[in-house]
Amino acid sequence: MKKGKNYQDKVKTYDKSELFDLDAAVAQVKKMATAKFDETIELHARLGVDSRHADQQVRGSVVLPNGTGNTVRVLVVAKGDKLKEAEEAGADFFGEDEIIEKIQKENWFDFDVLIATPDMMGKVGRLGRILGPKGLMPNPKSGTVTMDIAKAVKDTKAGKVEYRLDKANIIHVIIGKASFTEEQLTQNLTVLLDALKKAKPAAAKGQYFRSVTLASTMGPGVRINPARI
Repeated sequence: MKKGKNYQDKVKTYDKSELFDLDAAVAQVKKMATAKFDETIELHARLGVDSRHADQQVRGSVVLPNGTGNTVRVLVVAKGDKLKEAEEAGADFFGEDEIIEKIQKENWFDFDVLIATPDMMGKVGRLGRILGPKGLMPNPKSGTVTMDIAKAVKDTKAGKVEYRLDKANIIHVIIGKASFTEEQLTQNLTVLLDALKKAKPAAAKGQYFRSVTLASTMGPGVRINPARI
């Protein structure tokens, strides 16, 4: 795919093969985020694991200290007192059977994260075919299946991000916006990388971080030195 002139000009401002330290990578990516909108900054990390094996999965969540810069719409599926807890915690939508029916019959997806209590997963699980492909299926590992609804909602609103391997063994995670300061982005990046390190499967052999790249929405990727993570 051919890139535009603006993209090509940005590539010429640095050596694409260079491996940057974290703070230098953040500075370079911010410098190249010159679009007329507030570009998203995202981490792409290829890990030395094989996602085809159950004992080499890498999945979880972490709350970024400075948030993501995005407004997250949270839906809670629960019943009884947990619905009141969801409302008080700031959930955008909450309900029981009627909200499941709305998703199923009306193809309603005006939410970014779905949190459910364990006792509702039998019903939510029936929506797996439509929630799964959209990345909206609740999961205990990501903290979206829980009885502590208040914490889950507040963490999500505060900037919790989920990470999981794709089929190419790569993790893709937002770490903030181009409008963030370099310090804020570096703090978020450090917390995320620490979480990925702690999530390293015992079955993983050899180099864990194979390649790590930082990029803005419209900018080229900047490679981070895996040895310095």
